[in-house]
Amino acid sequence: MSAAGDSTAGESFIASADDGAKLKAWSHGSGRRALLLVSGLGGTGGFWKEVAPALSGDMRVLRFDQRGIGASERGSASVSIDQLARDCLSVLDAAGIERVFLLGHSTGGCIGQAFARIAPERTEGLILSAAWMRPSHYMNALFGTRRDILAHSPAAYAASAALLSHPPDWLEENWGVFEAGVRNAPATPEAVAVVRERIDALLSFDGSAQAGALTQPALVLGARDDMIVPPFLQKDLAAALPSAELRVMESGGHFFPVTRRDRTVAEISDWIGAR
Repeated sequence: MSAAGDSTAGESFIASADDGAKLKAWSHGSGRRALLLVSGLGGTGGFWKEVAPALSGDMRVLRFDQRGIGASERGSASVSIDQLARDCLSVLDAAGIERVFLLGHSTGGCIGQAFARIAPERTEGLILSAAWMRPSHYMNALFGTRRDILAHSPAAYAASAALLSHPPDWLEENWGVFEAGVRNAPATPEAVAVVRERIDALLSFDGSAQAGALTQPALVLGARDDMIVPPFLQKDLAAALPSAELRVMESGGHFFPVTRRDRTVAEISDWIGAR
């Protein structure tokens, strides 16, 4: 059913994962093609709340809360990138969609690579946004440090995430985003455990051995001022994928789908429209 009072929220539905976990999802628009939006470490469908309606003019767009996040159950399965990719299949099955373009941001880009490997027949194309292919010294150090901050102060973890993810000038003008991030810091041991296991999952991801077999069309997006997943990692990823195009924005920070929404929507619409 629709979210009351908000026509842009989409039609909500529930998907059942392979371990029985219930995943909350939303569908926007309609059309011959479909696009699945997969968020990053935060895991919320809300990350896409402004992007999804903007992309749904001529295709069906899905977004969802990943397991253990928001309105979705944690379930009993171990959290890994492959498991999160299988959860994407559960969302598509519940929506009655056979083939999809998948847009994965940050950790969602790792999930997208796993999805294309696990279900190539259901992957029409990949859009990998602020994503990476394999471990690096930088990512190991950054996310290891963030995991340590999480253990000592979830509020400091949330504050540092907001500060790292947005360009400083944008965040200064949209300070409510920072305040909301701190308010929504993981508040229980269970919530902290979910974030920690998601950090462990992304640090364990290495798609380098399979990248050459991902022959689906791919668009790799990045921003030059991304301090969380810097653009050298998108260059590495695009070079390894057989059918990838790389587009790097001059600015926008790690969360450029939020801070540069119009540019992001234009890049995605242009690329899908050309397929």
